[in-house]
Amino acid sequence: MYETTYHRPATVAEAVSLFAGASDGRFLAGGQTLIPTMKQRLAAPSDVIDLGKVAELRGIEASGDAVTIGAAMTHAEVSTSDAVRGAIPALAEMAGMIGDPAVRHRGTLGGSLANNDPAADYPAGVLALGATIHTDKREIAAEDFFMGMFSTALEDGEVITKVVFPVPEKAAYTKFRNPASRYAMAGVFVARLKDGAIRVGVTGASGNGVYRANEIEAALTASFSPEAIDALTISPEDMLSDIHGSAEYRANLVKVMAKRAVDAIG
Repeated sequence: MYETTYHRPATVAEAVSLFAGASDGRFLAGGQTLIPTMKQRLAAPSDVIDLGKVAELRGIEASGDAVTIGAAMTHAEVSTSDAVRGAIPALAEMAGMIGDPAVRHRGTLGGSLANNDPAADYPAGVLALGATIHTDKREIAAEDFFMGMFSTALEDGEVITKVVFPVPEKAAYTKFRNPASRYAMAGVFVARLKDGAIRVGVTGASGNGVYRANEIEAALTASFSPEAIDALTISPEDMLSDIHGSAEYRANLVKVMAKRAVDAIG
């Protein structure tokens, strides 16, 4: 058995200070990744710093052309928020697809983004909508945040405080769930922005993590219809291949999910 010191700071500044003073500190958001990892003895932090009670990290606000969501808001809170459902219904629907009720009532937006699991849902929405991740130190554009599987631009001790999502003209998210874990084997978020730009974020399929599907964006820019995607061939070169599905299977799933998302937008 190993010893861990648990902290429950009241402010972001206090949390950052506790992290700086720890020999091997870890921030705890919803705990959906850290706690199982600790149980399996794959992580043994000297200090666990719980961000769940930090008021600065909570809240949802829709104003003008953006929706701002605090990093500590749970998936369930995002999925049922009137503000999110009114401004970006696809984002609320996506949050409602994450895991099961237990996961949705504990997991958080900030925790999901900081962990950047290659099959997590939120990264696809953040990338497709061109969101901005705010931390206690700076603002990071979605394109600059995700650095590959389980890797982000966050520095040690840096805390995500909120995420600002531009409101699109229309958007939709579809995913093919692993029947056991409910993780996305391929999840595609399609957004048509108010300036006419088309952005497509893909999660769950690539070994490099979330990415923008440039070829699908180009096809939809020329003709926004499911048929425009039919002529595309999605390369399996960088796709994941495991017991649940081959690289070729996942490449086809990306195409199918993209078509369904476009059809949902109409």
